[in-house]
Amino acid sequence: MTSLAVTDPTELGFDPRRLAALDTFIADNYLSTGRYPGYTLLVSRAGQVAHLSHQGYAPDAIFRFFSMTKPVTSVALLMLLEEGRFQVGDPVEKYLPAFAGQRVWQDGTPTNFTTRPAERPMNVQDLLTHTSGLTYGFMGRHPVDALYRARGLDRTSGRNLEEICAGLADTPLLFTPGSQWSYSMATDVCGRLVEVLSGRTLDDFFQTRIFDPLGMIDTAFWVSDDKVDAEGGTRLVGNYAEPSLSPFGVPEGASGPMALIDDGGPTSPYRSKPDMLSGGGGLASTLADYHRFTQMLARGGELDGQRLLGRRTIAYAASNHLPGGGDLASMGQPVFSETNYNGIGFGLGFSVMLQPARAQVLSSVGEYGWGGAASTVFWIDPVEDLTVIGLTQLMPSSAYPIRAQLRSLVYSALV
Repeated sequence: MTSLAVTDPTELGFDPRRLAALDTFIADNYLSTGRYPGYTLLVSRAGQVAHLSHQGYAPDAIFRFFSMTKPVTSVALLMLLEEGRFQVGDPVEKYLPAFAGQRVWQDGTPTNFTTRPAERPMNVQDLLTHTSGLTYGFMGRHPVDALYRARGLDRTSGRNLEEICAGLADTPLLFTPGSQWSYSMATDVCGRLVEVLSGRTLDDFFQTRIFDPLGMIDTAFWVSDDKVDAEGGTRLVGNYAEPSLSPFGVPEGASGPMALIDDGGPTSPYRSKPDMLSGGGGLASTLADYHRFTQMLARGGELDGQRLLGRRTIAYAASNHLPGGGDLASMGQPVFSETNYNGIGFGLGFSVMLQPARAQVLSSVGEYGWGGAASTVFWIDPVEDLTVIGLTQLMPSSAYPIRAQLRSLVYSALV
């Protein structure tokens, strides 16, 4: 495991007592109340760790990162952009021919419906910004979501990434690409683009082009048998759900604030290589590993002599790409995602803070980041040269307002 040294927070512009209040707040409001099984937190500034805590978790614990996989996939695709393999305005069908001639849902039921031609083809930027017209089956709010469920369009279906993308291409879109925003399997299609453009499987590309150069030794699509502790137990921690809120399924009869849905043991789906390498939500990782990934981003694409991206590419990706410079609220699809909508834009793989006052959170204009379904979160603030990573395992991430609360506590500690 990569060790993390902690610098005196006063040298980094923090009030140490206020930073320490982060752990007290989490313990009092989430751990002692049984809302979270544990919490790991890192706050860094100028590339140095100012605060590090592990409550209920070992320092080398492995977490399901779910949608915090999306920024990794987006970085992989941006690396290929820098190599001239594609342009963001290219139609997806140029590289994945099954996406030619797509149609948009018009009316009906999941078993009897009508469609109309999309007004324009889906392009790569649409995938990176979630304006593609794709969706998630778990949303449960539109007949197309039901079609996804009926057709097994998810990473538990037993089909590989190529087959899943072919199924997505053959299913009606929610809307014409570019006209609205909706959180979706778009980043899984980005993962397939990485495979086609590079000629490598997604896990191989991640390992050789991102994880190895950055020294991310514990990040993969599954937790191999060598990732066990001295007693033979897995380092993959348990995953829980809030039974009354989670759309992801809980054991029958489960009650209380937490129900165990995956103990991380030998039968966990994360203990063997999955059929589908999900660029949208498949990675497991550690705090130390993901810290190295975020520091590469925060340091302009380079870390410890290993450059993955140019600084202008990161600035471009971390700017708002929504039509007319609008926020998510202006895009007309108030569905579940890992962020709120007011005052938040979206770049090429990241949410982007446009108006902190409108978003009603302490932050800086230009902050970018994302989160995962099990309540993991990260953000990078270029104005304050600040990076924050918070990890636990409770689904859904919308169960509690921990992300806004963390921002209030972290920013109030800056002096």
